[in-house]
Amino acid sequence: MRTSLGGVRVGHLVTSGTFSLDGGTWEVDNNVWIIGNEQECLVFDAPHEAGPILEAIGDRRLVAVVCTHAHDDHITAARELTRATGAPAYLHPADRVLWDRVYDTPPERELADGDTLRVGDVDLHVLHTPGHAPGACCFYSPDLEVVFSGDTLFQGGPGATGRSFSDFGTIVASISTRLLTLPPQTRVLTGHGDATTIGAEAPHLQEWLDRGH
Repeated sequence: MRTSLGGVRVGHLVTSGTFSLDGGTWEVDNNVWIIGNEQECLVFDAPHEAGPILEAIGDRRLVAVVCTHAHDDHITAARELTRATGAPAYLHPADRVLWDRVYDTPPERELADGDTLRVGDVDLHVLHTPGHAPGACCFYSPDLEVVFSGDTLFQGGPGATGRSFSDFGTIVASISTRLLTLPPQTRVLTGHGDATTIGAEAPHLQEWLDRGH
């Protein structure tokens, strides 16, 4: 992946734990993406345990804990991170219905479609992409040619829509209008599993529609 002129690059680690919703609990591995330079960074999602994330941050200033959505496996370490670093947590307000199941205090900042986040010399554009969750957001960096997709788009298709607060038609609309319109070389950094590219996924849209998930 690219590094900006100001030294901003993307780091990655995986943490493991559980995801619970609708009365079920599943073992999951989650990606944590850390974008920054030697001085500061942003963290996308805070799953399961804060220790490995804090270790990866090191002595850098944490600008924010940015939540792609508020399923519990993506936010269970968010409060520990904010307390340890003083950084705010960012979340789209439509996902408060999920956040409030985990925490009794609100996130410090609200995300909105069209917002721009900045770390070092790199801008990240906020794309509201509901469907997997009502407040799901993706974050696009033209400079680094990456999009942090959370659980909206994976290698092989859309995120799951079979549980509460999700909808297949909505996620397909989000992907087709907000993500598949990005340059084909854009690297898709997902909430679980392997990365992909917009160009690799775009030809399969009709297949997803035909299978209905």
